[in-house]
Amino acid sequence: MEQVKGELCSLKDRIDVLARNMEKMKLAEYVALLEDTRRLLWVNFISGIARGLGIAVGFTVLGAVILYFLQKLLLLNLPVIGGFIAQIVQMVQIKMY
Repeated sequence: MEQVKGELCSLKDRIDVLARNMEKMKLAEYVALLEDTRRLLWVNFISGIARGLGIAVGFTVLGAVILYFLQKLLLLNLPVIGGFIAQIVQMVQIKMY
């Protein structure tokens, strides 16, 4: 009898831990979001816009940094790479105007 009580208490403790973990995961809110189609579409739309904007800004900054370093390499007047870099910088500057 004592062993059964101990096992039941242990099982109850495990269920309590599981319930607390499910509350921490906010499982109920997630299920509610999945059931509300309009809200789910809106959240995904906004996150897609933010992701696309972040990619565009990041690519622009990265491109500007690369062009800056290419121009600095051009000033070093490296024999083999200098002509190649000069063509790239010239093409980019033509496309900008």
